[in-house]
Amino acid sequence: MQWNLEQLRQFVATVEHGSISAAARRLGKAQSAVSTAIGLLEADLGVALFDRAKHRATLSDAGRVLLLEAREVLRQAQALDQRARSLAAGDEPRLALALDEALPYTAIRALLRELSGRFPDLELTLLNGTATEVADYVGQARADAAFQFDRGPLRDGFDQRRIGTLAQGIFVASGHPLAEKPAVRREDLARYRQLVMRAEDVEEIIYSPKVWRSDSFYTIAEMVADDLGWATLPINVAAYDGYPKPLRQVCCPSLALPLFSIRMIWPQGRELGAAARWAGQRFAELMRAWA
Repeated sequence: MQWNLEQLRQFVATVEHGSISAAARRLGKAQSAVSTAIGLLEADLGVALFDRAKHRATLSDAGRVLLLEAREVLRQAQALDQRARSLAAGDEPRLALALDEALPYTAIRALLRELSGRFPDLELTLLNGTATEVADYVGQARADAAFQFDRGPLRDGFDQRRIGTLAQGIFVASGHPLAEKPAVRREDLARYRQLVMRAEDVEEIIYSPKVWRSDSFYTIAEMVADDLGWATLPINVAAYDGYPKPLRQVCCPSLALPLFSIRMIWPQGRELGAAARWAGQRFAELMRAWA
């Protein structure tokens, strides 16, 4: 096999521009050089690519088949060149990100679309879970980094970066007695079961003598929708429209709820690659815009 990529380029250019002379002008080559390259390619392949009995550059039956193959070979060669340039520039070839399931999906979608455009050759793996699970993925080396809700002091062996904040509120199911009140007191909340988030061995403040716990905001929201109690939830989780009943936010003036903090975590001492660094910076920007 003696043919080369340059011969394939000239073959494809001849087809796309309708003639050898037009291809030569497009490529900045002499017409004789393009004609010779195509002749050598035909000799190496052992088939005639063009029907020379016709005036214009008309493909033969074999030429029509091999045109598809030639375009694919050129596409793969370009991809190889791009991947090599990316690696030479220090970009990591693959990245595994763990994502807290309660993060705003619109911001995640935007991040992934932009990541695809900026690092087209990156091999990406996404792992989803609760705040505890995504930290475990990083600790087990299944993920290079994670975005999670900040549920307290960081475990040993991790570094972190603050990404942003999310508002939270007190929510009940539509039709719940608390939903009918213009404002509620802590005493009102104490009459009903509190559904509490527990993750990373950190628990919310308890206001009710009746408590159920979960490590998943979405599980808690499902229980709220089933009239099993009330809960403090990120507003994006409460706004999801797939619950059995819509969730209603209630106002409790005496209960000041702080913003939920979101952070990026990764193994301590490990230098993040270009894609991971960019993802952290861009997700912080997206969260500010989303908020």
